[in-house]
Amino acid sequence: MFIKKWLLLSGMALAIATGHAQDTSTGETLHAVIGADGTQRIRMVGGNYFFKPKHIVVKVNTPVEISISKEAGIVPHTFVLKVPAWGVATDTELDTEARTIAFTPTTVGKHPFHCRNKLLFFKSHQERGMEGVIEVIP
Repeated sequence: MFIKKWLLLSGMALAIATGHAQDTSTGETLHAVIGADGTQRIRMVGGNYFFKPKHIVVKVNTPVEISISKEAGIVPHTFVLKVPAWGVATDTELDTEARTIAFTPTTVGKHPFHCRNKLLFFKSHQERGMEGVIEVIP
């Protein structure tokens, strides 16, 4: 019995270490609400190869603040969002303490974000599903 439990736990640890353990969450679409001060605020979390939410809908020409952190754990993650038309070129390491990214979307459309991390010859975090989109609507 002890050996079976040890093998099971060892297999789970190996799966996590090699990135073969999959997060089953699908994320969700978040429609930002404009606060009393006119700013759209979004809270995001990155973790085991996911972003929640992974689809954010915001209004054009209205300031946005994304407060983003990562779940506790040893795997490092980043948040990359580059939209030159908005003056945004963010490539930041995530931490368990939230960081705020502020911008004003000036064009309608969909703009991707992702985690750029990759371990040696394994798939990148983005290839494992750590990506999403900011959709800007009129």
